[in-house]
Amino acid sequence: MVKFHSPSEVHAYSHILNELVEKKGWHKNQIYTQQECLTIKSIAEFLGQTHPENTVKVNETVYYVIEAKNERKKIDIALKEAREDYADLINQSIQIKALFITGIAGNSEEGFIAASQFFKDGKWETITENGVEVTGLLSRGQIDRILSENISHLKDIEINETEFLKTAEEINGILHEGGVHKDIRARVISAILLALIEGTNINLDEAPTVLIDSINSRVDLELKRAKKPEFSKFVHIDTPSSEDNHNKLKRALVLTIQELLELNIRSAMKSGKDVLGRFYEVFLKYGNGAKEIGIVLTPRHITQFASEVMDIQPSDLVLDPTCGTGGFLVAAFDEVKKKTSGVGKEWETFQKWGLYGIEEQDFIVSLALVNMIFRGDGKNNVIGGDCFAKWLTAKTRNGNVIAEYLSADNSTRVPPITKVLMNPPFPKKKTDRKAYLFVEQALKQMQNGGILFSVLPYSCMVRGGGYLVWRKRLLKENTLLSVVTFPEDLFYPVGVHTVGIFVKKGMAHNDSPVLWLRALNDGRLKKKGKRLENTRAKNDYPSISPILRQFISGHIDEIASIPVFQKLSKVNWLDKDLDLVPEAYLDEPSIPASDIADSVDQLMRESIAFRIQFEKQLTKLDK
Repeated sequence: MVKFHSPSEVHAYSHILNELVEKKGWHKNQIYTQQECLTIKSIAEFLGQTHPENTVKVNETVYYVIEAKNERKKIDIALKEAREDYADLINQSIQIKALFITGIAGNSEEGFIAASQFFKDGKWETITENGVEVTGLLSRGQIDRILSENISHLKDIEINETEFLKTAEEINGILHEGGVHKDIRARVISAILLALIEGTNINLDEAPTVLIDSINSRVDLELKRAKKPEFSKFVHIDTPSSEDNHNKLKRALVLTIQELLELNIRSAMKSGKDVLGRFYEVFLKYGNGAKEIGIVLTPRHITQFASEVMDIQPSDLVLDPTCGTGGFLVAAFDEVKKKTSGVGKEWETFQKWGLYGIEEQDFIVSLALVNMIFRGDGKNNVIGGDCFAKWLTAKTRNGNVIAEYLSADNSTRVPPITKVLMNPPFPKKKTDRKAYLFVEQALKQMQNGGILFSVLPYSCMVRGGGYLVWRKRLLKENTLLSVVTFPEDLFYPVGVHTVGIFVKKGMAHNDSPVLWLRALNDGRLKKKGKRLENTRAKNDYPSISPILRQFISGHIDEIASIPVFQKLSKVNWLDKDLDLVPEAYLDEPSIPASDIADSVDQLMRESIAFRIQFEKQLTKLDK
């Protein structure tokens, strides 16, 4: 018997089609809506005249069934009907199988939520990513991986960049329409994410003020669990003063939550990508606050590159004294998680005591806290404040060396940090602290022999005056291991040319060789105002990472020179400017003798031709 749908259930049709085609990678020709699936003989044979909302043809023998209901509370019914009323019947066929199902429930007022299962070894299993149930429709990539690995519990899943950026832009538009000011949109996102951390069962059908209070209450609870209740005021959604705007804001919150669930955001936040930082990058384009205080977020591939090269270990104590949204801390966290598989005593100790972050802007440090909370721990050591007024000293707890914050330096302090990863604020005014001063302060927190990585403006390594004095002091007290020239547009649209420096604390440089690298290609291209990963773009970093990692660890002391790209050589102490950039040390490309001969020959021909023309002109003038 044909099923009839209430008007509100019809709202799901366009939503499903839009998500499948625009974000999930399915082609329109693969998607059958309602009775269209009955044109497939093997399906019609077992369903008769009944049909689900949508049927997706994965390949010639595998199908994906989607059933919708008109209210979020009916999600279990939608999943049950997709399974029992359609997929189980189709699976009686010898020719084809319905191995995937999704129940999707909701409407345009309260948004949609989805639940999905995979038919494996005669049983239906709930599909999860990174230990969290998927909350959106299944993408082509998800289904392909499930089929290839024959598993329903996917691990190490990272968010699709294209889908992510599209969703982030859509959410920005939704919040704009909802009257959320551009400078606080990241705060709203972080509040929603915290509210979703324990589950997706937020009642979105409540009155606007009740919904806002419910989200804020969940935020308060999570921050109390993290022992950071003082940050509640920075991760908070304000109720509009005008009642006319209440429903407008509620609508924006509902649609934002829907977009996040379609993105499987709870899974994405547990992946190896700094999702919250990427969201903030999108919103940073529209807001002015972060630009005014000189905050430039470090691209995620650079934080990952630095963590891999630094070879972060479970025994390390890692500091970012200007941590921003926590990008470097997230990368260090994920590097150790890879090494330990996220289990064992070493991993548990690193989670609690291995990461330390300081950020001057309370609003921004609240984003870093949300980042670390989603990753399971590490948030207790992320604090707000001026890194020049914070000091770390070594302490022992349960037999492990940890770090403890002090409000002032003292003669008994024992610097505990073994690795520093940082990107200091770029100075916007002459009165702002120079970036190299942040490096000096970080070095004071480190054990001798510890390794520091910092992004710095190119000017820090070539300018005179105080910059030159600092470079001399740096080499007098520490060893410069390597300098990497980054792509000129790395921080696009911010026009700051940068380098990355690797420094060993506490040993005078003297005649130690430096690995100079000019890595101008990072696999990204500019498109529509963004720098995005592109397979057509050359990428130097996979080749330099292992060499740099071995050199820093002391496992390699001979490295082949490649003109204009890499060279291992000593500092030129005779250079009065003491320029410490690869461009001052790398070899120029050699020119084959044949090319020189061809060029000389071409120049001679051009000279003779010019001489002839010149004499012709003189002859005309004489006449």
